[in-house]
Amino acid sequence: MELKRINQHISVSPQISPADVATLKAQGFTTIINNRPDGEAPDQPTSSQIEAAAQAAGLVYHYIPLGREGVSPDMVERMGDALDRSIGPVLAYCRSGTRSTTLWALSQAGREPADRIIAQAAAAGYDMSHLAGHLGSK
Repeated sequence: MELKRINQHISVSPQISPADVATLKAQGFTTIINNRPDGEAPDQPTSSQIEAAAQAAGLVYHYIPLGREGVSPDMVERMGDALDRSIGPVLAYCRSGTRSTTLWALSQAGREPADRIIAQAAAAGYDMSHLAGHLGSK
């Protein structure tokens, strides 16, 4: 599992497995957000498999898939709500971590200055500079 910490509240990663959930719990994560649609790859665990492992470990689980149709305002709102409601560290994942970082960044628009959002993503290895116009200038 390759976790990349964006800030004290959220980390992102590529695809996780049900077996990884116990490790995430041991590392202090309280919430998992799945941003990968089911069926992108034949060997990919389903959302329901990860959700079952999360529930068994006592973690909160959210499924906010971001696929080929692109980002919607509803996805951004649901991501922000999931982050706001979490009571501890959050792990968001997709195939590479990029879609999770994108949804996190957009959910923070207007809450944090755009340059800070972009810098936090960059420190984790994700270039979100193309979103600058969507992040505002607070």
